[in-house]
Amino acid sequence: EYDRVEFDPKEIIEGMSRLKGARRKPTSIALEEELLKELKTLAQKQGVPYQVLMRLLIADGVKRLKNVA
Repeated sequence: EYDRVEFDPKEIIEGMSRLKGARRKPTSIALEEELLKELKTLAQKQGVPYQVLMRLLIADGVKRLKNVA
């Protein structure tokens, strides 16, 4: 469940450094303004950029779905 999602900002920053230059495909997603504001607020509290938080949440969701299927 996502009511207690916690990320270690230091670990995230280290991971970002390792992935620098990794092949990524730019995408676009339309989000409601309120959701985007919430993401930015949560990311700021975690000490990471909001795009990184979104990527982590998506990756975690995919991982969870794969474990269910």
